[in-house]
Order: sequence, then C-alpha cells, then structure tokens
Amino acid sequence: MPLLRLDKTSLHYGTQVLLDAVDLSIRRGEKLGLLGRNGAGKTSLLKILAGEIAPDSGERWLRPGARLARLEQTLPQGDDIRVFDVVASGLAETGQLLSTYHRLTGDANADLDRLAQVQQQLESVDGWSLQQRVETTLSQLDLPADTAMRELSGGWRRRVALARSLVAEPDILLLDEPTNHLDIPAIEWLQEQLRSFRGALVLITHDRRFLQGVVDHIAELDRGHLTLWRGDYRGFLQHREQQLAAEQRADALFDKKLAQEEVWIRQGIKARRTRNEGRVRALKAMREQRRQRRERQGSAGFGVESAGQSGKIVAELQGVSHAFGEQVILRDFSTVVQRGDRIGIVGPNGVGKSTLVKILLGELQPDRGKVIAGTRLEVAYSDQLRGHLDPQQNLIDNVCGGQDFIEIHGRRRHAISYLGDFLFSPDRTRTPVSALSGGEQNRAVLAKLFSRPANLLVLDEPTNDLDIETLELLEEILLDFDGTVLLVSHDREFMDNVVTSLLVLEGDGVVSEHAGGYSDWEARGFSLAAAAAQEEAKAADAERGSTQRTAPQPSPRKLSYKERRELEGLPARIEALEQQQSELEQVTSSPQFYAGDHAEVEQVLAQLAAVQLELETTFERWAELEGE
Repeated sequence: MPLLRLDKTSLHYGTQVLLDAVDLSIRRGEKLGLLGRNGAGKTSLLKILAGEIAPDSGERWLRPGARLARLEQTLPQGDDIRVFDVVASGLAETGQLLSTYHRLTGDANADLDRLAQVQQQLESVDGWSLQQRVETTLSQLDLPADTAMRELSGGWRRRVALARSLVAEPDILLLDEPTNHLDIPAIEWLQEQLRSFRGALVLITHDRRFLQGVVDHIAELDRGHLTLWRGDYRGFLQHREQQLAAEQRADALFDKKLAQEEVWIRQGIKARRTRNEGRVRALKAMREQRRQRRERQGSAGFGVESAGQSGKIVAELQGVSHAFGEQVILRDFSTVVQRGDRIGIVGPNGVGKSTLVKILLGELQPDRGKVIAGTRLEVAYSDQLRGHLDPQQNLIDNVCGGQDFIEIHGRRRHAISYLGDFLFSPDRTRTPVSALSGGEQNRAVLAKLFSRPANLLVLDEPTNDLDIETLELLEEILLDFDGTVLLVSHDREFMDNVVTSLLVLEGDGVVSEHAGGYSDWEARGFSLAAAAAQEEAKAADAERGSTQRTAPQPSPRKLSYKERRELEGLPARIEALEQQQSELEQVTSSPQFYAGDHAEVEQVLAQLAAVQLELETTFERWAELEGE
C-alpha cells in the first residue's frame, strides 16, 4: 500500500504544461530521484506531493498518520533565531517545548516555576527522547546549537535545514537540491544517511554521483509527462537514450504520413467524396495530434570566446602564508599555475578555498610570501553568491547592459538570440532576476561570464541548481577551452570530468597538490571526511588535555527516576528485538524469498534493517545508562 499517491494530476502555468495527468505512487523504502530540465516543474511537483500547492485537476492521497518533511531549495533566513530552535521546529509542538526548555536551562536567571512546568509537559509527551534526537542530529552535522542563523554561512544554513528535515524521522522525505552549499564531507555523510533511511525518499539533485549512490528509482519529468524507471541512474541513462531514439523514429513516421495525407487532400474534389469522409476525419485528427505535440526543448548552445594566449605562467605563489585571526588558511605554501591547467580546488566549507582563489588572482594580499601574477591575463570570475547580478534588473539589463545587441566572438548578436543559447525564451529576458529560479539565475551568471573574451576562467560552485544536461554541456565547453581553469566545486563527478589536478585544503593551513581528478585522489586512499575527523580529533585532544590540567574530574551523574525505569526495561526490549531479528532472518534465508513480489521483498528487508538498527541503538543506550 503506498504512503502517497497522485492520480491524474495536472498543473499549468499560463500556456506552459508542467504536469499532464501524472500518476505517481510512493511506497515505504523507495528512494526516487526526480529528474528534468530547469523549469520542467520538478519543484512544483514536490510542492504538490507536500500538499503546499493544489493541482489544477487530479487527486492527492496521503496515508492517514504518515509524517512528511520537505527540504526547500532556498536557504533558511539568516536571522536571530538560534540553530537549536530551527532544528527543533521540525518536531512541531514538542519542538517548541524543547526550545523553551533549552533557552531556560541556559539562562541563569530563568523562572524556575516555568522550567518545572516545561519539564512536566515534556515528560508527558516523551520529550526527553526527542531532545536526545535533536542533540544527536546537531552532533552528526556538527552544528553549533546556540549560534544565531545570521552568523552562519550558506553551507551551514543548508546543514541546519537538513537537520530540521531529518530530526522528525518522517515517513516521506522530500529533498530539493540538498547538496547545494554543502562541502564534500557533508555530502558523503548525507549520502550514507539517506542510504539507511527507512522511509520513502523523493530527491531532486544535479549531483550525479550523489544520485547514483542514493536512489533506486528514477522519475523524469519531460513536457508534462512523468516517465518511471526501476533501477539506478546509470541504467536510466541507457533506457532514456533508447526511448528518445524510438520517439524520434515514431515522430518521423507520423510526420511523413501526415505530409502524404496533406498532398492527398489537396488533389481536389475526389478527396471529399462520401467514401473518403473517414479518411478526411482521420486527417483532421492527425492535424490536431500534431498541433498538440509538445516538442522537446532544445539544448543550450553557449560557448567561451578565447581572449588569446596568456603568458606561460598564470600565477606563482612563493612561501605564502595567510590567516584570519587564529584561523590559518595557508602556511608557507608554494605553487605554480601554468597556461592550460585545469585545477580543482577542494576542501571543507570555511577552510579558505575562495581566499586561495583571491590570492591567486591578486585580489587579496597574503600576510607573508610572494605572489607573481602572469602576463596578458583576461579573467572571467564567477562567484558562488551570484553577486554579479542585480536582482531588480531584468536579464537583458544584467547580461547585455540594457543594449539590444551584444558582440560575441567578433560579431554582433541580438540580445534575445544570445540569451536563447542559454535556454531563455524571449518573454523571460524581460523578467527581473529575483523572479528567476535558482537554475535560471546560474545560467544568467554563465551568460554574463561568457559574454566577454577570457583566457582564465575562475568558477566558484558553477554547478549549483543547473540541470544535468546543462552540466554536461558545461563540461564539454571547459574541456574545449584552450585557456586556464580554476574550479571550486563540491560536485565530485563534475571535477572528475573537467580537472587535471587538485589543490586540496586539508585545514590548519595545509594545502597538498595531486594529479588527476577527485576519484583518482580517493583511489590513493585520501578522504576529506577522514582529514576533517583527524582535525577534530586533534582539537578535541588539545581541549581534553587543557581541561585535565585545569579542572577536576566531575563526579558521576546519578540516574533520574525516568532513566532508572528505562534501564530496567531495556533487557526485555533487547530480547524482543533479537527474537524479531531471528524471525526475519529465517524468512530472508529461504530460497523462495527473493522469487516473491518485489515490493514485499523490499518491505521485509527494510523491516529487518530497521530492527537491526534499533537493536544497535538499544545496546548503546543500555551501555550508556549502565556506565552512569
């Protein structure tokens, strides 16, 4: 039985058909990747699934009692609300109680009567286990609970939004571009979390490696129709290529027959004789069918105009060191960037990737060391915050300076024609940038970036919000570009397909150079997650040593009455879980098990995984309480 179902659902925006009588069923344990071009309606479909907007026609059904959470594509506001409160808000009314309790316990002058009242309310709704869930989620994403949202960067605010979605442990999780603004360790952590997620998942992402690693079903939204595929992303690509070829052959045969019938109808009066009326009616039906055919949107067709060769040396750093306060970005780092290099710059968020780029470009002077700039450089620089666009101006004003014509590759082109290469229709060219989707804004950045000649491209997170087809075209353009490319990206597959070497910022000012792409670096046994864990362990050891020298060891905490009752009930709970695990393992070990219904097989396997996870969690809780 599905958790969520859409029946004959349609949605139109003006003349644009986003959904045309779409049917979709989502079952527990399914992990569905939703694909489609920018503007195809993926986010609108997600909002219909979430119940946030109503379709023009059709029915949405949600199983009674099913919990649903959605991660929006836009970042949370940078306001004064604390991280703990934002994450706890994913638990509705209980989350508000937890926020109040967290605030009161951190206030030395708190109202003790109010604190006792909140504690009582939390006990009545099993709030302590939910508090532990909030704190565990904060810890897993390394989030500072008492920090205001306005103090966080875009990547950290994205983590907070993820934590708010995950803390509710929903039956259905809807994620819209969850990897945007996340660094690679966070993406890898999220990938593992979603693999073990027991509920249903619907995921929109441009990160192909992340998509391949998470989903087991694919749905493609194309011209209002939803095509479903059981299997992973790579299998879907082969299936789609065969489908498109078959569609093109069918359309060609139809158009040929229609042309023959049009010749026949024009032969004269004999075409309108009574015995041919059926043929005339069939021709009219063919005309209507051809009129209603929605043609596949063309591919983007942009390119980069070379500005002529730069000098052989693009930039050279000699013994460069730089820090912001106590945070060391570079420590005695030397390197040479040569003409034609395609260098990927990777590292966790906040480690200083953009700072390194600015030092290489001469926009920022280091604290120590020498920076030698190359000659004849024509730089095109795109930052990840889209700061080059005025949100109040329209596309033509932003990209073409308000002029009707722009010079591209030495010839004048009409602004509307040039923007058409980036898949903007004529009516969208007069739309304010603030009204464009994230993917459209990123294409607008590329349109402005590529409107002038360059021999050094600096791209800071260029893949955010782009659809996969545009990503693949951008890869081809960068490979054909005869200049130098500096790329800051968390998209591992994009880097694999573009760069020839890596600069890895490992933290504490350490930068290492490696030949090849990101997968080549991983194959040598390196990992950003491992490097981040090592840095955290060093910091924890230093803090622990300082604490041991300056503070006495705290005495063991006594168990509360509720914790003692919980400890007494854990052995029986463990025994019941072990019995349930044994029964499920007997079912799955049967030779006939995997020959049964696919949905039932998946359901039993998901149940077994859930029992095993709960058993491990219960053992850990038992050990924790026994050690108090």
